[in-house]
Amino acid sequence: MKAVTVKTPGDANQLQITEVEDPKAGPGQVLIYVAATALNRADILQREGKYPPPPGVTDILGLEMAGTVIETGEGVTDFEVGDNVCALLSGGGYAQMIAVDADMLLKLPERLSFTKAAAIPEAFITAFQALHQIAKLQKGETVLIHAGASGVGTAAVQLAKHAGAKVVATASSMKHQRLEDLGADRCVDYRTEDFADAVLNETDGKGANVILDFIGGSYFEQNLKAAALDGRIVSLAALGGARVENVSLAPILRKRLQITGTTLRSRAKDYKRQLVADFRDEIWPHFADRSLVAIVDSIYDWEGVADAHKYMEANANVGKIVLTVGE
Repeated sequence: MKAVTVKTPGDANQLQITEVEDPKAGPGQVLIYVAATALNRADILQREGKYPPPPGVTDILGLEMAGTVIETGEGVTDFEVGDNVCALLSGGGYAQMIAVDADMLLKLPERLSFTKAAAIPEAFITAFQALHQIAKLQKGETVLIHAGASGVGTAAVQLAKHAGAKVVATASSMKHQRLEDLGADRCVDYRTEDFADAVLNETDGKGANVILDFIGGSYFEQNLKAAALDGRIVSLAALGGARVENVSLAPILRKRLQITGTTLRSRAKDYKRQLVADFRDEIWPHFADRSLVAIVDSIYDWEGVADAHKYMEANANVGKIVLTVGE
């Protein structure tokens, strides 16, 4: 089969499509012909040599995909050849075929396209884990979502609103209308506004009960200011730097804050299986009735994978960037 590989760690021009060994479906797995995959920030970091795959995982990029089952392994009973599915992956989505554990699959509802489905697993399952399983978001609470126009951000806005929360999202001003359409109650232009002051104004000085942070060090002090009493801050990335210096611990103690760091790719298989099962039960049906939707900013043929990576690096997208996988 063909797959996107990295010639040598570096910029987007190091991406190429080459012949690689065909995968095989082992016991409990299905073999899928990939129709579409989607980009994630982790793909860029891995391409640059900064985020190697976990031990035993393919070095082919791609943390999610959608396609059609073409073979089932021993013991698989819930899926059959011809089923259209999507899946959360630890790697391997930028390829024509992939073998996936059957319990990681989500069967597509009738009206969900491959390009939409490929944009769901990593973004929505990450947001679901952060909001519901870690932060325990409750109806009526206020949630501050940084990088609101990202793939995970657009998923989190919808999930938080669906849970009955008040949503404040940070994004550049040109992206505000789209986030408001998704349910954001207040959008903050991080370039011109102080997001902590905006949150406090929106909540009569109480602050955000939950904060989803992708930025890291450069936002840490302001996150403490924006957080409510007994607030929960979930750190998902450190795009603005991983170091924090000269910050007082007093707000953490005074407000009884919980600060949790989390990753998904490196989690144990059993954890991810249970996470996907919970997502399948609690969230997946809402894509069939369209109360939740995949947000696709743009679609590239995989021959344009370098251009797709450059577009993500320009931070111009609202939602996911999808690659269709060619013959």
